[in-house]
Amino acid sequence: MIIRPEKIYQPLFIMLVLLQLYFPSFKANVFLQLITLAFCALIGNVSFSKKFLWHILPLVLLLAVGFISTVVFKYKMYDILKDVFHFIKPLTGLFLGYILFKRIGNFHLFIKSIVIAAMISVAIHAFILIFMVKSWSNIESIREFTKDNFLDLFALILLIFYRKFERKPLFSKAYTVLFIALLFASCVLYFSRTMIIVAGILVVSMYGLTRITALTLRIAGAFTVLLIMLYAFLDNANIQRGKPGLEGFLYKLKMAPEEIFAGQVDRENLAALWDHWRGYEAARALALMKQQPSSFIIGTGHGSLINLKFYAPLTGEPKGVRYISELHNGYMYVFYKTGIIGILLYLFLLARWYGYIYKPNNLKTIMVSAIGLIYLISTLTISGVYNGRDIIIFILGGALYFAQAKRPHLQ
Repeated sequence: MIIRPEKIYQPLFIMLVLLQLYFPSFKANVFLQLITLAFCALIGNVSFSKKFLWHILPLVLLLAVGFISTVVFKYKMYDILKDVFHFIKPLTGLFLGYILFKRIGNFHLFIKSIVIAAMISVAIHAFILIFMVKSWSNIESIREFTKDNFLDLFALILLIFYRKFERKPLFSKAYTVLFIALLFASCVLYFSRTMIIVAGILVVSMYGLTRITALTLRIAGAFTVLLIMLYAFLDNANIQRGKPGLEGFLYKLKMAPEEIFAGQVDRENLAALWDHWRGYEAARALALMKQQPSSFIIGTGHGSLINLKFYAPLTGEPKGVRYISELHNGYMYVFYKTGIIGILLYLFLLARWYGYIYKPNNLKTIMVSAIGLIYLISTLTISGVYNGRDIIIFILGGALYFAQAKRPHLQ
């Protein structure tokens, strides 16, 4: 009996994505992904196009640059391995997304797999909201176990726009309406600022408005003015910290720019410290780099840690954590580990992905371009491709395969 490829590889994709979202051990996930790659190699020929390999080359070089300072300075093996796993993770995600859907060879099933995985995620989210949330009047309580979910968001946007590009439905009309309603409700209930931005990028990408033209520049200018007006209103409004409901969400929205960039914070003022935590992390990393001027070029290397100068309650340990390896600001994370060389490689990679918007206008190329822009923004707040829970990289691997495929029957 011949087993169709989708019977093997579609469940594998769904399992890996859901584990990435819900299984807490980052290293175990990467290890499982490496085992899956080995499994794919054992049961069939694994080959990648030259174009795809050129796409992942900057990530390989970033991994390699991180070893330069590791050789010079003495770090603990545990810390070195932890960083190496972080720098390997986007590579495993891209390879898996590419090879799994190359084996399936069906774009329709690729999008369907994303939606099916997302609907399972919606069910998990509903269970958490019903049985684990302590107070529905407090946004922090609602978000205690679920910070964001880009799987649901991608599925929602792809469901809405699939027919526009592919000229055929993904599901029946009844299922499409039901899935859109459930996905929309789930996305809203994450109360995530980053998800709002990602949703905006996906929608404008679907309409081709991320191409640089006179029209899109005018739209971007108008949007910038509206954004300035919004923050001027939020800055002058009496929105207080720790309030329940919408006011609590607006406070987080108000603090978003300061949280990223403000680094001079009184550590004794815990409320101010948590409101500006991302900026504080970045400021501490930069201060340590100044002690080793060479790190501005090649970084501090895999295994280097950031001294917070106090024990922060970040991991649930009674004493707290004084030294951390990762940063929320992915640009500062890449800069700290690999220096200006790493930053240039990273920006070059994102620019290449974004550049797909100038290729033939179809859902495949738009997905790649939109993901490049999403990473450009999400790197500021949640580490971009180096986020331990990131699932977008798996979607990108599949999208790159279909965007580069020359066979016309790949639908």
